[in-house]
Amino acid sequence: MKAPSLRCVLLFAFCFALLLLPSSALAWGCKGHQTVALIAEKQLTAEARQFVEKLLAENPIDPQLKRYCGNATRDLLVDASTWPDDVRNDLKNGPWHYIDIPRGASRGPLEPFCGAGGCVTKVIADQLAILKDKNADPRLRANAIRYLVHFVGDLHMPLHASTNDDEGGNCTPAGYFRRHPRENHNSFTPNLHALWDTAILERDMEGADPSEYADFLVQLFSSDFGKWQGAGIHVDDWAWESHDLAESIVYGMLTPKIPIEPPARALLRRCKQYRRAHVATASSCGRVLSGSRRACHPGKACPSRDSSGHDPQRRCEALSRIELRFAR
Repeated sequence: MKAPSLRCVLLFAFCFALLLLPSSALAWGCKGHQTVALIAEKQLTAEARQFVEKLLAENPIDPQLKRYCGNATRDLLVDASTWPDDVRNDLKNGPWHYIDIPRGASRGPLEPFCGAGGCVTKVIADQLAILKDKNADPRLRANAIRYLVHFVGDLHMPLHASTNDDEGGNCTPAGYFRRHPRENHNSFTPNLHALWDTAILERDMEGADPSEYADFLVQLFSSDFGKWQGAGIHVDDWAWESHDLAESIVYGMLTPKIPIEPPARALLRRCKQYRRAHVATASSCGRVLSGSRRACHPGKACPSRDSSGHDPQRRCEALSRIELRFAR
């Protein structure tokens, strides 16, 4: 399991470096995004790095902005890598961070999966265009760098390019080694998305800081740089690669298996509104059905189907036993 997840980290960092190279040359958590930025810096030419640092320095982040990951670093690109998460609520651009490609979708154009609020693949293209435009407002170009280093990273987290009608894994409770899922404000801790954003990555870091981890990954995958660079920039392909990894590894390695769920676009897609469950105990398994709002409890007969046509008992039992095992 180590190689696929590490390859993702290095690949999306290297791809960001490709995005910043002159045209002629051409849910991660804090530590994950910072690692991406550090690897990207190592791949930049001296000219590209100077351009990035100058643009970011002359158009700084608002010092009054509350920074979730802190602002102790003096590395401007590392600091930039986490900024989009700090402003997403104020700017109401959360959909920019992902693209909800349903499990089981056939490879093809991504436009049908990009909502009215935008999606990560479209925004990467839009921000790259702003960055390349020498006549654009310098502040917008600086923010474009911040968005690109973050969103190219987001796109290579498999659950930012896949969903099982579960908010990209946010509504799927999952155990991890000694951690067991518990209900927390109508969601679950841990959940599948959070494990991939932070827990799995930080376990693999084995106590290293982002700089040390970046050095380790660069050394580990240095022989692949030429191949990745030769492949060029194909954002849609990156999205489908992440989607495929979500299917084969993220969902594919769960025990027990979770069936593919069709999108429920007619429903309000929030955990607290359509997926409330009690899990991971032998004596309780509860679920409020998304359409009928009826509960399924042990010792009571569950309806044979909920309003969406699913078998609630089967899903109730599956949710109660979800366990993510990672073999090192």
